[in-house]
Amino acid sequence: PDLLPFAEKMPILKGEASHYDADLHNLLCCCQCADVAFYPEDLSTVVEAHKIILCSVSHLFMLLFEVKSPADICDASIVRTAQSLFVVEAGAAFPPAPRGVPPCVPPVRVVVKDSVFCSCLPDILHFIYSGAFQWERLEEDIKKKLKDPEKTEHVLEKVKCILKTPGKLNTVKDCRSHQIKRLYNTSLRLFFNTPVLADVIFKIQGATVPAHRAVLVARCEVMAAMFNGNYLEANSILVPVYGVSKDTFLSFLEYLYTDSCCPASILQAMSLLICAEMYQVMRLQHICELYIITQLQSMPSRELASTSLSIVSLLKKAKFHNSDCLSTWLLHFIATNYLIFSQKPEFQDLSAEERNFVEMHRWPSNLYLKQLADYRNYVHSQKCHCTVM
Repeated sequence: PDLLPFAEKMPILKGEASHYDADLHNLLCCCQCADVAFYPEDLSTVVEAHKIILCSVSHLFMLLFEVKSPADICDASIVRTAQSLFVVEAGAAFPPAPRGVPPCVPPVRVVVKDSVFCSCLPDILHFIYSGAFQWERLEEDIKKKLKDPEKTEHVLEKVKCILKTPGKLNTVKDCRSHQIKRLYNTSLRLFFNTPVLADVIFKIQGATVPAHRAVLVARCEVMAAMFNGNYLEANSILVPVYGVSKDTFLSFLEYLYTDSCCPASILQAMSLLICAEMYQVMRLQHICELYIITQLQSMPSRELASTSLSIVSLLKKAKFHNSDCLSTWLLHFIATNYLIFSQKPEFQDLSAEERNFVEMHRWPSNLYLKQLADYRNYVHSQKCHCTVM
């Protein structure tokens, strides 16, 4: 008989590169939802920032904004640096609140007592918001600005103390780009689903979920429009969420905070994909697509035949929620495993167009099965036996 041809290659889904650091850096550039204003002692200029980002990379800022107490820090050098650099003030004599701060969240006004450090603060914030791993670039920027080796070293020592882990000695070597790790995706996790510094509360399925506007605005364009546009949410602390379960929404928020997600099942991944499509977070949608594909590809034929999971139902959800890559792949998957799926009741739920596609791309093909049947008939018609037998 003819050799069994290979099944048609299924479409390849390519993962989207992370833009996590760029999202947070853009947050600094646009200053949406800024809730910290740094001033020099003469109040001549202002530099805006976000408590949640600063606290995610620095115990010093946690101390400054009362997330932690001096007893929690247990490192005198961090406490001394905080006291020598900054003074937190409360507001009447200061300029208006930074752009994007809701009325219910008063801005924190911080005076920078060190004038040299204050002059370099925009560069230092760009370094922090870029993931705090471009140390050599920060050195160059400060050298060009100050043109004085002693002042440059003074500012860099202050930055190292800001980034210092309590109880550990930080050296210049520790700050080299190839040694320092990206801080946000581990440190922002500390603030995920906690009321610490939270300035918005989502109400979902009778429960409440605290969050931080700055992170949401930076990571999700739909959230940015919601909190900075002419919507009720822009000036509301309590925001209702509809059309998604609490667990799925928590997984969605976890991705925004950490740039990673770990669905527990194919169905959970599909629910998260639907949520990602709702909020137009395309990279998360692609991650869910890849997870679903990987799980289905790893299923043995016996498990695929006995599973109660409806692949046709997944196909229809993928189509409805504009997941074109996944829906195309699922059609190929059904066609490639034709002998299994054609025996399932769900096969009848395919539309006429889908059925035509599956029949056209089915494996094994009708032509091969016909040739195989003809060959078997030929063998039986010869009425001869193996000579060995």
